[in-house]
Amino acid sequence: MYGGDEVSAIVIDLGSHTCKAGYAGEDAPKAVFPSVVGSIDQMEVDDSGNAEKNSASAGESKNNAKTLDSDKAKGKRKLYVGSQSLGFRRENMEVLSPTKDGIVADWDLVDSIWDHAFK
Repeated sequence: MYGGDEVSAIVIDLGSHTCKAGYAGEDAPKAVFPSVVGSIDQMEVDDSGNAEKNSASAGESKNNAKTLDSDKAKGKRKLYVGSQSLGFRRENMEVLSPTKDGIVADWDLVDSIWDHAFK
């Protein structure tokens, strides 16, 4: 039998609409917020401050497009989590859900939601 201090377990319920986080044994969760994430894809900027897409010549544009697509696939995006972050409009922001048909489709989004829940 353990004779030390009692430590409550952390419980996180990631639902399709809301995420609830708190401690086991308490009556209500400590945090309740939407389980969606706002995502804005970041564009690479060269040293002169111009976007790579705009500074490329016609012959180089195909190569730069591939580079931008591969950077996009690597996850260069700004994520916004929580009701206050999603409460106002941002240019080019897409609201994404981490689950599709009840199965986690994007673990990066789940990770950002869990980070927000722990804060």
